[in-house]
Amino acid sequence: MALEGNVVGIDQWTNMNPLFKERLKGVEVVSEDNLEKIIELEPDLIIAGSEMKNIGKLNEIAPTVVFTWGKLDYLSQQIEIGKLLNKEKEAKEWVNDFETRAESAGKAIRAKIGEDATVSVIENDAKEFYVFGNNYARGTEILYQAMDLKMPEKVKEKALKSGIYVLSSEVLPEYTGDYIIFSKNPDVVNSFVETETWKNIPAVKNDRIFEINSKASTYSDPITLEHLLEFFEKSFLNK
Repeated sequence: MALEGNVVGIDQWTNMNPLFKERLKGVEVVSEDNLEKIIELEPDLIIAGSEMKNIGKLNEIAPTVVFTWGKLDYLSQQIEIGKLLNKEKEAKEWVNDFETRAESAGKAIRAKIGEDATVSVIENDAKEFYVFGNNYARGTEILYQAMDLKMPEKVKEKALKSGIYVLSSEVLPEYTGDYIIFSKNPDVVNSFVETETWKNIPAVKNDRIFEINSKASTYSDPITLEHLLEFFEKSFLNK
């Protein structure tokens, strides 16, 4: 979509992203199980994830390119998509420009909050919490890779290699940094924010918590990255 490809079908999860809403008007929601629907759409190209079923059958409908989540870094992935659309030049130009802008923003943020200030990215569902490493969407690539902000040692120990670590609310304070990016699902009851455990976390007490919509941040595509870069600049720098 960022490269103005002619998208005719999309999966249900992508369709739920509010950032994509306008661009997805008229685009059909399909799954790899609904082969008849995909045939009707007459795609010239199918892009699939390696975890999907029916890849062989999809390839019979149209040339199918399969990507494995996490195999490529988040910017290399954009360039590969560019190659598929014969827009490698445009993709590379965007990558270079984004890296420059994100690095510049990172320098400004570190100058303001301190080189040693730490940032945690957390998310929750009905039962548990998650903290994230440096390559699990939700802005982690921007914060930790492009901006070079620091993650707490405990997060580095548990989540850097796997990308994600599951924990209970009782130990959450051990994984929170000087600043918290809270990836908040609007469909989940967040009653824990009324608990003393939450209220006593230093970042919460110091009003250093920034909320992002989890539905709009679980990807690392250019549209989402641009949105999050702007959000982080405004949040950290009061722009």
